Amino acid sequence: MLTNIINHDFIKLLPTDTVKFALEQMQKRKKSVAVVVDENDFLKGIIVKADIYRFLSQPGHFETYPVELAMTKAVITADKDDDIKDVAKLLRQHDISAVPVLDNGKVVGLVGLEDIVDYFIKM
Repeated sequence: MLTNIINHDFIKLLPTDTVKFALEQMQKRKKSVAVVVDENDFLKGIIVKADIYRFLSQPGHFETYPVELAMTKAVITADKDDDIKDVAKLLRQHDISAVPVLDNGKVVGLVGLEDIVDYFIKM
């Protein structure tokens, strides 16, 4: 069950936060992914450093552009009660490194490849 490995130490951003702020938070906390939520923690999107770097390759206003312009809106997610093995398959199948974990539509954590590997190492 995912509740055993959910990472609750993840970056949450609002869609109106700037791309610059997102990158600063990722660098400060040594993370490569952030979840974008509304004021009630409902999922709006996900952003990874690669999204930001692609965004930066286009001319624009890095300091003022909101995250919602660079984030991925069609997000692959997991439910807090999903099986760890199923989530591992999901990550592999979609070639992604992490999924937001939802409980009744609200983001409660993040599970990445590292979390799954750590879980199986400890078994």
